[in-house]
Amino acid sequence: MKKRILTAVAGLSLAATASFACDIHGKSGFAPENNLKISQWDKATNGMTQERFLEIVKSVSDIYEPIVKTKGGNLSMNNRWDDDTVNASAQQMGKTWVVNMYGGLARHPLTTDDGFALVVCHELGHHIGGAPRKGRSWAANEGQADYFGSMKCLRRVLEKQDNVLAVSKITVDAEATKQCELVYKNANEVALCQRIAMAGKSLGSLLGELGGNSKVNFDTPDKSIVSKTNDAHPEAQCRLDTYFQGILCDKSFDQDTDKNDPKIGTCIKSEGYQVGPRPLCWYKPSSNE
Repeated sequence: MKKRILTAVAGLSLAATASFACDIHGKSGFAPENNLKISQWDKATNGMTQERFLEIVKSVSDIYEPIVKTKGGNLSMNNRWDDDTVNASAQQMGKTWVVNMYGGLARHPLTTDDGFALVVCHELGHHIGGAPRKGRSWAANEGQADYFGSMKCLRRVLEKQDNVLAVSKITVDAEATKQCELVYKNANEVALCQRIAMAGKSLGSLLGELGGNSKVNFDTPDKSIVSKTNDAHPEAQCRLDTYFQGILCDKSFDQDTDKNDPKIGTCIKSEGYQVGPRPLCWYKPSSNE
């Protein structure tokens, strides 16, 4: 391939210097502000088990713990299976970089296993996803965390799996298949693209439903254009577009992003990329992009 209520984290106490991205009060959480609760005893779930919940988080953390270490942080996964909150968050306390994952989100009927993994990647993306960041803070902004999640993180996590087999077990939107086949030629790479695209569709539908409109699709992209980069959460369609463009960007996950320069390790139009750049519904590119 070429191209969450501040809570004491297990074993940690929250210092006054702790800062959040995606706080779980919902106002800036991964998902739109919501009062939805899904307990492990709720019958209306997707069948997610605690074992699978932990496996998915571990599939990401096992790969990214050493990577985070090279960037000066110690990755701490706060896995709250018993928590019924439908959201997720990230925080930093000195060199401890925390990802807070909650059972309520994992159990939502619209959250697939791959979709949940993509949320883990989104939260990780706040720590290492690069620019654009939320002002001068440590955290990559929301759109960038989404973009990093599909472009680098989930691709790295799933790359060596049998993606052709995995895709054979799900229904893939025709538009996703069409676009993936235009970018990739190797069967496993096409399948990986399809798989991550559908993970994004899972989250786009979830975010849309929580926001009042679950009708998000690959063939109805958000055509709005921002006058300046939006650091907050874009609308659900725009977020799906971001996940999709992330996986259509064929730059290798080994080409790292940069915390100051949003051009590094990403697809930009000035380099000839017609698909793969960040969507203009949240991102305002510089004049040299």
